[in-house]
Amino acid sequence: MNSKKIVLLLVALLGLCSAFTRKPLTWVAIGDSITYLNEHPNETKNRITKGYMTRVTEKLPNIQYTNQGHNGWTAGRIAQSIEQLSLTKADIYTVFLGTNDWWAGRPLGRLADYQANAGNSTVYGSFRIIINKLRSLNPQARLVLITPMQRSDFVYLFNFKNNAFGSYQPKNGQPLEAFANAIDSIGRLERIPVVDLYHTRALRLEKLVKYKRLKNPQTGVYHNYPYPEYTKIPFNPETDEYPYPDGAVDQTYDGLHPSDAGYAIISRKLVRLLRKY
Repeated sequence: MNSKKIVLLLVALLGLCSAFTRKPLTWVAIGDSITYLNEHPNETKNRITKGYMTRVTEKLPNIQYTNQGHNGWTAGRIAQSIEQLSLTKADIYTVFLGTNDWWAGRPLGRLADYQANAGNSTVYGSFRIIINKLRSLNPQARLVLITPMQRSDFVYLFNFKNNAFGSYQPKNGQPLEAFANAIDSIGRLERIPVVDLYHTRALRLEKLVKYKRLKNPQTGVYHNYPYPEYTKIPFNPETDEYPYPDGAVDQTYDGLHPSDAGYAIISRKLVRLLRKY
């Protein structure tokens, strides 16, 4: 065997050894229902099989995760409850919040609220409380911020009265994009990597559902309306059928929460980042 082949063989063997000896890492994933559902596919009527954390650790088996997703919680509630969450020291923390703050109409505030540690009255202030806590647990930990996704009209599978319009219009005078941009600004200030889902083309509004099945207001006959037509058609939770049958599922299964396809996009972005650690 000539020297060139020996060198190539040694490089291959070293790569193989490093793959098997990759350092074990612990990961705490903080979030809302999009994170919580990783362990609760039954709460989606099994429209998903697994969430983004399971998908990431399948690709990066040296990482062991803890799910700190809390159904319906805002960054404000996470910050308020930060000492009661039993957060543990970890090598990696991801923070995936903001969509519920937008829908709840919480004041976004300004970057100055974050810089001044001004408290939990704004979303900027909430993120400062959360990040302070994570750094106190492990100053050497890798932090990752994840922006909210865009969202279509949401209708809860188990209670049609639990519904919300999508991010194509502001809530309380605030566009959802402003929340995504705020998280990005914190990341740039603190030099924390940001996974920007809001501006990911594969997760844009027209890709979230294939259609919304609604009654034509003139005829009363059901019709499959794509975006943006469905935004102008009323939905009556008292009398109408569920507007997202299986055929309507695209990157979300209910207008808000990722489908398997949506979770796959999120996990690929995280794998590319976490692989570096």
